[in-house]
Amino acid sequence: MRVCVFEDPGVQSLEPLTLTRPAFTLRCGAFTLFERFQSYFRSAEFGVLVRPTLTDLCKHLFPTLVVDDSRWLQKDTTILVNGRWLAPSQAPPPLTSPQVGMAGDQVAYAVVPSDRLTNCTWHALPESLDRWKQELRQTQAGGSMIDYPWDLVERNGETIATDLDAFRSRNETRSPPQGMAVLGQRDQLHVDASATIEPFVAADTSQGPVIIDREAVVRAFSRLEGPCYVGPGSWLVGCNFRGSSIGPLCRVGGEVEASIIHGHSNKYHDGFLGHSYIGEWVNLAAGTQTSDLRNDYSEVSLTIQGQKVDTRLTKVGSFIGDHTKTALCTLLNTGTVVGAFCNLLPSGRLLPRVIPSFCRYHHGQILPRSDWREMLTTAAKVMSRRGLELTTAHTDLFIALYDQTADQRKQVLREGGRIYKVM
Repeated sequence: MRVCVFEDPGVQSLEPLTLTRPAFTLRCGAFTLFERFQSYFRSAEFGVLVRPTLTDLCKHLFPTLVVDDSRWLQKDTTILVNGRWLAPSQAPPPLTSPQVGMAGDQVAYAVVPSDRLTNCTWHALPESLDRWKQELRQTQAGGSMIDYPWDLVERNGETIATDLDAFRSRNETRSPPQGMAVLGQRDQLHVDASATIEPFVAADTSQGPVIIDREAVVRAFSRLEGPCYVGPGSWLVGCNFRGSSIGPLCRVGGEVEASIIHGHSNKYHDGFLGHSYIGEWVNLAAGTQTSDLRNDYSEVSLTIQGQKVDTRLTKVGSFIGDHTKTALCTLLNTGTVVGAFCNLLPSGRLLPRVIPSFCRYHHGQILPRSDWREMLTTAAKVMSRRGLELTTAHTDLFIALYDQTADQRKQVLREGGRIYKVM
């Protein structure tokens, strides 16, 4: 079986999370979307079709994958899988005949013979998808499509609940360590044998499973309320942690509710984070607070790609791109979107709800950043602290992203920040 995971134009609506990564590497539950494809399509040979700006980064991150190779696609029948699809947990039906699997009105996957894959490039893919929808038999794929960043947050808890079996199958669960209190069913708790759990930790499984992955550390006086997931090598430091997921090598304290922290990010100190998705290499300084509920309890709207989008939700926090930093006591408004490489300083009031990439917020103003040397030096230092390297692939992507997001910054300057200002 050959599987090619592709990005379609819908990835733009997942910004700022997809500015610096393919959509299929986003996290929901205990796994990324791509890890779910690997489980769903077992024993498959995988390739990917991504935006040209991400080609080199994908080759660096996934050295065993075939990346953006149309000749590889033409060799045999291939299952093309939408990178925004949250695949179901059950095994797929036989996928041998040409067909299109639909999730709602969108293509989740397409089984396509090699003779229909001639010149199938990322640029030509949208037209090909429309054609296959018309020409091939349609079936129901199950699962759901991730259209906006808050979809990941909304589906996170229920997805964690289905992930517990994957950890049980490893047979590495150990009994709760002495001094760890368990409220609810003990079989809903998974603690990896290599994890460190200090005394005076409470795990509440009454609303869903609590999963603590390999080499994670949970410090004393932390409370974990399921459904929740603590990723490999991450620390909870006196944390009130409920309904949330954190990826690898994070340091998290304070209060976290119904949120996803992608990985390699810090929220070490007190402060509230709710109904939010935080990217990689982000640092939320002490006292950073995230509002996730309007005081009139009305539905929250966000600005995505310059357009106002109604979430139809009453609880929505912040969505923060990679390498963004906040300073002490930064106050983030309900439904805030912050791009990559931003530097946010407190002003004593709520910050604007939209801050484009490569900007800083200082003394009540949004200002563009052009300190390239400082930004890259800081990024290299931060990554080295987690044992990773800022490569040429990263640097080239960031330079391309700076140009790609220039119009957003120009709009802020042209309008004097008026459309983004908190009144």
